Amino acid sequence: MNTEFITNIGLTHYLVLAALLFVIGMAGVLVRRNVIVLLMSIELMLNSVNLTFVAFSKYLGILDGHIMVFFVMTIAAAEAAVGLALAVSIFKRFNEVNIRFFEHLKG
Repeated sequence: MNTEFITNIGLTHYLVLAALLFVIGMAGVLVRRNVIVLLMSIELMLNSVNLTFVAFSKYLGILDGHIMVFFVMTIAAAEAAVGLALAVSIFKRFNEVNIRFFEHLKG
C-alpha cells in the first residue's frame, strides 16, 4: 500500500464536516414541512454540534467536549420524544402529519 497519499485528518476537516452537516440539517428544517423529516433534520444539526464538541475536545486535550456531548444527547432524546408525541397526536386528529397542523393545537 502506497502511504504517500494518506494525509492526517486535522481539526479543520472535522469542522468543515460539522458545518456541512449543520447546513444540510438547516436546509431540511427550512425547506421540508413533514414533521418526521423536520425532527431528523434537527437531530442532524445536533449531531454536527456533537462532532464539533468532540473535535475541539480532542484538539485541546481536555474532556469538557465529551461531557457536553452527553448533555446534547439528552436534549436530543427529549426533543425526539416530545416531537414524536406531538406527531402522533396530530396524526390521530388529522390522519396526516404536516407541520401546518401544529397551528390547530391550541387546547
